[in-house]
Amino acid sequence: MAFDVIMPQMGESVAEGTIVRWLKKEGDAVERDEIIFEITTDKVDAEIPAPENGVLLTIKVQAGETVEVGTVVAVIGDAGEAGGDGPSTGSEPTASEPASDAPTEAPAAAVDPVSTASVPAAEMTAAELRRTKSTPVVRKIAAEHGIDISQISGTGLDGRVTKKDILGFIAAGGPRAAAPTPPTPSAPPAAGAVALTVPKVAVNVGPSDRVEPMSRMRQVISDRMIESTGYSAHVHTCFEVDYGKVNALRRSHKTSYTDRGGRLTFTTFLAKAAVSALQKFPIVNAAHDGESVVYRGDINLGIAVALDWGLIVPVVSNADRLSLLGLSRKIADLGARARTKKLKPDEVGGLTFTITNPGVFGSQWGTPIIPQPTVAILGVGTIEKRVRVITLPDGSDTLGIKLCGYLTLGFDHRVIDGAVADAFMGHIKRTLESFDETAM
Repeated sequence: MAFDVIMPQMGESVAEGTIVRWLKKEGDAVERDEIIFEITTDKVDAEIPAPENGVLLTIKVQAGETVEVGTVVAVIGDAGEAGGDGPSTGSEPTASEPASDAPTEAPAAAVDPVSTASVPAAEMTAAELRRTKSTPVVRKIAAEHGIDISQISGTGLDGRVTKKDILGFIAAGGPRAAAPTPPTPSAPPAAGAVALTVPKVAVNVGPSDRVEPMSRMRQVISDRMIESTGYSAHVHTCFEVDYGKVNALRRSHKTSYTDRGGRLTFTTFLAKAAVSALQKFPIVNAAHDGESVVYRGDINLGIAVALDWGLIVPVVSNADRLSLLGLSRKIADLGARARTKKLKPDEVGGLTFTITNPGVFGSQWGTPIIPQPTVAILGVGTIEKRVRVITLPDGSDTLGIKLCGYLTLGFDHRVIDGAVADAFMGHIKRTLESFDETAM
């Protein structure tokens, strides 16, 4: 049996990757989980392992080529087994497969005169934009037959049209034979998602202005944010936290953690407090597909990392199984490798809850957008000294200096009630303000 090796998804906003080099050549024996090629994306450089034992039958994408996520880049199977030719996606046939039952040309009259080719990209929905994306092979076939790709219901990743889709479309008689289908939302979860039309905005460009097209990464981030705001019922609640206890513990144990390979930061304590709250309120760790709530069995904590070229959210898998030291090591390691594009594919997937910390740039608080398909995100504001009222043991009040900061929870009100969100945040606040030193 042959196994497809695909270009992996390296984060929510990554849509394509480039093969840097192959470490194996066609005909070489490979073992499951053995590194066989290296890729680079806008965010991550990674070594990709073989999915199964066998022989590398075919390399479909050569070093230096860039292909979309989900594209089959190689085939592994038994010695002597056919591996196919040419690049393809997982659901489409290889170029060596016959298509004799498909007409060589589509009648000119069958081409739909109304196509997205005549619609400005700014007036398309994010879903429609994605449906116009495909592999070079598919685009070539579409051009040869005068077919508008957006009129085809794709079965590939995010509704993309595969080679099999377009050949079947031609065989069925072309555009007139296509059954109309509603746009498929590109951001998970698909069910119930709302496709929004981004209005076209006229911009007067002056002689001293510079116009640069958005990078692919920025375009995908834009799509994801628009889709999320249209899909989830965003509500935010904000709590102030006294970090005095946490800061004392951090200063006291910082050196010992460094000696053991950890990095004891406020984020480490926040992660531990968030895990505790997620265990107590599992609805906040859930997902929503438009019809049902999916209660996640694992707590996979995303820690957003700001990069010069965008944003990535490496994931601490099974964070609830880690001690404070384990969390400090993992967060430091993921953050460092995110900034040097060294994350692995499984370190940017499976997210169930996110912590984002714009406070490091001085932000007091914000209203973060929920990453789909999760239902909540925690925003961390700057931590600073503030004057606060302090109640003395005798009951009298005085003014004093406290180390404080705001925490904001963005949550999907379709799934999480305000009372639950506030109880969740109250748990985090109490955990941080009376942190158990035995957990150190």
